[in-house]
Amino acid sequence: MTNARGPVAVRADARRNIAAILEAATTCLARDPDASINDIAAAAGVGRMTLYGHFGSRGALVSAVAGRAIASSEEELASVDLTGDPVDVLTRLLTASWTLTHRFGALVVAAESSLPPDTLHDAHQAPIKRVRAILRRGRREGCFRTDLPLEWEVTTIQSILHGASTAVHRGEISASLAPALVVKTVLGALAP
Repeated sequence: MTNARGPVAVRADARRNIAAILEAATTCLARDPDASINDIAAAAGVGRMTLYGHFGSRGALVSAVAGRAIASSEEELASVDLTGDPVDVLTRLLTASWTLTHRFGALVVAAESSLPPDTLHDAHQAPIKRVRAILRRGRREGCFRTDLPLEWEVTTIQSILHGASTAVHRGEISASLAPALVVKTVLGALAP
């Protein structure tokens, strides 16, 4: 934290409260994008005034949570092994992407109302770039179809991931079954 005079030391109890608020907000907003400040404060074990003391508005809190989720997601996706057979690579990337999509669920919906559109767009660029590269390589190697526009395939993959998350949250499929369904559906759509 900083003020006009420079960095401000944050007390240990304030750091704990901030961490608890961010964790609670991540959990609450991932389940329900309209989770109230009261719900988040209660889940964090703090009062509303404490929450507002650290985050001046719901928008500021959602923005902080979304920024944290974006950074965490990029770190996890960047660690996926992208070497080897394109089908195997895409399977690993889809599984990791599903895990993140499910973990953060409705948080994306909450972030859409709090973050500038460019921020959300930029957050998807690194993952999309990875998928494009895998699809291009798979096309060259004859693993994936070439009769559809590449960008359509990328959009389809994103839609399947988000659709699976929605289906799990509605109770239509189990979270444990979703990764296999995502992979089978995507690979089926991409088959030459």
